[in-house]
Amino acid sequence: MTPAYFNWSGGKDSALAFWKVLKAREFKVEYLLTSMNSFHNRVSMHGVRRNLLESQASSLNIPLITIELPEEPSMAEYETALIHEVGRIKDQGITYSIFGDIFLEDLKIYREQKLASVGIQCVFPIWKRDTKQLIREFLDEGFKAIVVCINEKFLDKSFCGRKLDENFLNELPSTVDACGENGEFHSFVYDGPVFKYPIPFVKGEIVYKEYKAPENIDDLPDPEKKYGFYFCDLL
Repeated sequence: MTPAYFNWSGGKDSALAFWKVLKAREFKVEYLLTSMNSFHNRVSMHGVRRNLLESQASSLNIPLITIELPEEPSMAEYETALIHEVGRIKDQGITYSIFGDIFLEDLKIYREQKLASVGIQCVFPIWKRDTKQLIREFLDEGFKAIVVCINEKFLDKSFCGRKLDENFLNELPSTVDACGENGEFHSFVYDGPVFKYPIPFVKGEIVYKEYKAPENIDDLPDPEKKYGFYFCDLL
């Protein structure tokens, strides 16, 4: 099998894409790569604590590499940190990078162009799959996840901290993607066929945080404009 590294967020899309890679047996995943908010010691965007990410990696039995980022990194800071860690991985003869992206064309092109510049090829195991079918497959395969982050632009606080199950899916507004591919929600997977054992956790409080608009979001042209998220803390 061809060696590769997997871009692991700890959420549902990563877990399902990883499962498909395991079953296809074309690539051997040598490392997990995850972006971390080093100020808060949590997974970027998802807000999951580092120790839970490390527990996932241990249950997967795959070494974890982190991209350490400041609280609100610029694109330049992110890209510098990314290329540094990817360069270290490439030095070991690994030239394939696997992602759980589904349909965001601009993001796919960005990943391909940025990594091609350093000799890395991108692989997208669940690309262009119907998201309603994907989330059903996720549940049918026996994965279990909890929703840890909600974008208030799309969903209200009541969706945060819930199990990602049939009830959750049935209550999603029709305007929200079933897999949250537009950033509507993020999840933490704590059990499923890719793990040797379930990841133990205790659900903590739900907190609200605001962030400045990213540099590359066209529908938020005002750099002073902020957008909010609800996070469910997992202990």
